[in-house]
Amino acid sequence: MLTALLSVSDKTGIIDFAKELKTLYWNIVSSGATSKALKENSIECQEISEVTGFPEILDGRVKTLNPKIHGGILAIRNKKDHVEQLKRYSIGTIDMVVVSLYPFEATINKILKPVDKKIEQDVLENIDIGGVALLRAAAKNYRDVIVVCDVNDYKTVIENLRNNSVTEELKLSLAAKAFRHTAYYDSLISNYLTYEKFPTQVAVPLKKLSELRYGENPHQEAALYSNGISQNKPAVISAEQLHGKELSYNNYLDLEAAWRLVNEFNNPACVIVKHNNPCGCAESTSTKDAYLKALACDSVSAFGGIVAFNKPIEENTAAEISKLFIECVIAPNYSKDALNILMQKKNIRILVQEIPYKEEKNSIDYRMISYGMLAQDRDNQLFTEIKSMTKRQPTKEESESLDFAWKVCKHVKSNAIILVKGKQTVGIGAGQMSRIDSLKIAIEKMKDVKHGLDEKTFPLVLASDAFFPFPDVVEKAINIGVTAIVQPGGSIKDNESIKAADDKNVAMIVTGMRHFKH
Repeated sequence: MLTALLSVSDKTGIIDFAKELKTLYWNIVSSGATSKALKENSIECQEISEVTGFPEILDGRVKTLNPKIHGGILAIRNKKDHVEQLKRYSIGTIDMVVVSLYPFEATINKILKPVDKKIEQDVLENIDIGGVALLRAAAKNYRDVIVVCDVNDYKTVIENLRNNSVTEELKLSLAAKAFRHTAYYDSLISNYLTYEKFPTQVAVPLKKLSELRYGENPHQEAALYSNGISQNKPAVISAEQLHGKELSYNNYLDLEAAWRLVNEFNNPACVIVKHNNPCGCAESTSTKDAYLKALACDSVSAFGGIVAFNKPIEENTAAEISKLFIECVIAPNYSKDALNILMQKKNIRILVQEIPYKEEKNSIDYRMISYGMLAQDRDNQLFTEIKSMTKRQPTKEESESLDFAWKVCKHVKSNAIILVKGKQTVGIGAGQMSRIDSLKIAIEKMKDVKHGLDEKTFPLVLASDAFFPFPDVVEKAINIGVTAIVQPGGSIKDNESIKAADDKNVAMIVTGMRHFKH
């Protein structure tokens, strides 16, 4: 008779699985809590202590770590010496190991990071030792032992057992999954217990969530992974998709960019992103007005874009969105009528994320390079100190527009130039090798903007993500009517740009902080 060892923290599906094993004449050995659950459901099983001849000790910390368990798992069945040793020490073989580990991930998602390096006891108690050892032992000896760590595999295993079709290929696949699972589990623990911002050895826990249709291009394969602590976080990855086909690799990148930017604002705001850059952004008194203003900035580029809102979407906003082909919409919520309107478009992806995006303190950005990885503090600040550098200080209206422009500028690829009227982008130049070229692009975009969306004519202001090494950008900006400028400052030729502004009575402020975005 074959023997299965069942030791599961998550009891989902285990009763039905065990019943199926019994119909196939398997013997079941199980640990305390699992054994209790099985017996309560009239499933005959043998407790671990009956096999080892030793009781569970230390509040259950030690129960399966015993030669009569691990010997039965690790013995190579066609190796004569191993078989003889099993007989000598009265050790029976274990032919299947089914384990779900202590819920460490769920525990740290509740507690988050340790405070003052004091680790909560609840966290320590949810670090599984014996379960990990069981999975690794069974996976190592996969030719002789079936290892199961995922409840979603119960059905597959039973079907193959019933059909007598458990192949070495299947057992290898399950073993590989077990090793991935324990590696992920250990990385969660390591990451939680690591206090250094940039440790010598970096443990970034990754858990595969799904395959993606393809990467940036159809010839590239792709997949989505979680870092293990994304659940209930204010992020795109934990947003709920309400409608539409599956999200693509590029959708996730653009949604992330849009969601981060739109949550810079307190009043109703809208961001339209295309190719990871905002092509329009506005803050207004309603989501409809914010959307129309954002769209007006570059209605051509908005086609097939990603739209993000920081406030719930109502029917009138949805009606406007439905007039244009949009890939994705993300918002904190939708009215019933708004959803009905948007869902009439078959392929639009509709996402809801109720938690506003907010950068966590000490959050880290990781970027892969060939054979390595870069890590840095996330750019979660706006400025060091606002200083007026010109004879004329910005008016109240200019100051409000400059503040809006600077927030947008932080999220645009370098070199970035942002032209703003009121709280509406009217021209965006992004990702150019030359700052003057970015300005030229922003000016061309501005030619098509209908400023009439605002009843009042606001002054035109400019934001630059880095300083001006030459006064050419300032001079050209003044020629198109810019009356106020915000830039980081710090160039050895700052005085030339300041003089150019002073000569035309243009206000200029510096932030002391640049926002390069590569």
